[in-house]
Amino acid sequence: MACPRREFLYLAAAATVLPIASQIARAETHPASPSSEPPARPLAARPLAERLAAYADGLRYEDLDDATIERVKVHVIDSLGCGLAAFDEKPVRICRDVALSRGAGDGATVIGTRRRAAPDLATFANCAAFRYLDLNDAYVGRITGHPSDNIAACLAVAEAEQASAEELITAIALAYEINCQLIDAFDVSIGDRGWDVPVLSLPAVALAAGKLMKLSRDGLAQAVGLALNDHISMAQTRVQSLSDWKGIADAEAGRNGVFAAMLARAGLTGPAPIFEGRFGFFKLVAEPAEVDVGTFGRRGILFRIIQCGLKTYPAHITAQTTVPAGVALAREIGDLDRIAALEIGTTRRGYQIAGSDTEKWAPDTKETADHSLPYIAARAMFDGGLDNDSYAPEKLRDPRILAFMRKITVKEDTAFATLTINVPPTRLTATLDDGRRLTRLVDRMPGFPGQPASRADVERKFHSNVAGRWPAQRTDAVLQALWALDRTADLPFLLSRLALQP
Repeated sequence: MACPRREFLYLAAAATVLPIASQIARAETHPASPSSEPPARPLAARPLAERLAAYADGLRYEDLDDATIERVKVHVIDSLGCGLAAFDEKPVRICRDVALSRGAGDGATVIGTRRRAAPDLATFANCAAFRYLDLNDAYVGRITGHPSDNIAACLAVAEAEQASAEELITAIALAYEINCQLIDAFDVSIGDRGWDVPVLSLPAVALAAGKLMKLSRDGLAQAVGLALNDHISMAQTRVQSLSDWKGIADAEAGRNGVFAAMLARAGLTGPAPIFEGRFGFFKLVAEPAEVDVGTFGRRGILFRIIQCGLKTYPAHITAQTTVPAGVALAREIGDLDRIAALEIGTTRRGYQIAGSDTEKWAPDTKETADHSLPYIAARAMFDGGLDNDSYAPEKLRDPRILAFMRKITVKEDTAFATLTINVPPTRLTATLDDGRRLTRLVDRMPGFPGQPASRADVERKFHSNVAGRWPAQRTDAVLQALWALDRTADLPFLLSRLALQP
């Protein structure tokens, strides 16, 4: 199925384990007796995992303002639409089949079906679907990430725990806050340590899932240690020739985060101090950084979810501006045979991820192509846009595109490092056969901070993603129910309305 449809893209560019069943005790680590406890330390002096746990424990629905609640609903709807669009993709089907092969139960809905799996496996299957097309949201901080990947875990655990709508929405806002704040604090990326961004989903999911499970502060801190210690993902996922795992890595992080919270609830303790320890996160994964939970979202302080954007195109975040820049430049030039050379200026991470490997000039998989700036620029210039059909096997082998890509170079544009941006910019510079140079710079996109998506924008993208699945009337009814997420009393029934098959 081709998703999203080009007309939407053009408009946008223009503007089973039961809920820890009776056989597993709902135990948490028992505190020592008061006589053996050391004097309490101020929160600011405690290990980071404890500070994050304290923030998670203290966050309440009442701390969320109307704008934050609206953004949670926007990102839930967008993620579900992306997941339904990817339902038939082979890697998504594999993940779903594996999750469901372990037997049905009273766990959590596997989106697009009426069947359930254990919460950690439902998280895995659903996050794989949300992420696969590379069309879900993005956060642009010190590095970039996809915090909506964590929604799958929140939905699964909330359903399994029979959580209220308010508890679900609070958990989603919490997952976003932890993920985005850690993205701002730590660069685990390719050019530095060589780890993958889903590393930062581990504590985010562990805390959000743990909060839905009503863990104590200590239980939440234990869940962070259990999630982080054994599940650090390598950035080989995103370099050279990319595999199916590119769209699945964060699903695995979500699965591990949920399972860690389940273990912590049953009383298992985790390595500590997981960040500051002799062989901890700061030693092996990322340089130490100041993380002040006092600046995290709460009443009177904006939540990071407000700064997240929705993608227009199914491609790496740095390519979101490449497509409209390429379309505009191609329209001005007309005959693309006149182009003697094309330079793509991008951010440092854009160069590392999507413009430095030789495989990006001859992508032979969708996963490599949607992380290839040369391919995306060429395809957008020849086709006037980009959609999921742009990665069909015959298009990857298109001799016109392969020839044109040999004219393309990608460079880091150092000017972008000092810009305040709402999305990673792209500067295209074409040198024509008569020596003239034409340049197009795109540094803003609809759907990102400064130009947030409206409800109409969100609904248009959702309609595009599910087109052909249901009658439009049913889609409208589903959207109406999803916009009322904060008032729903039956999450399983709401998710069952998304079923594409029995």
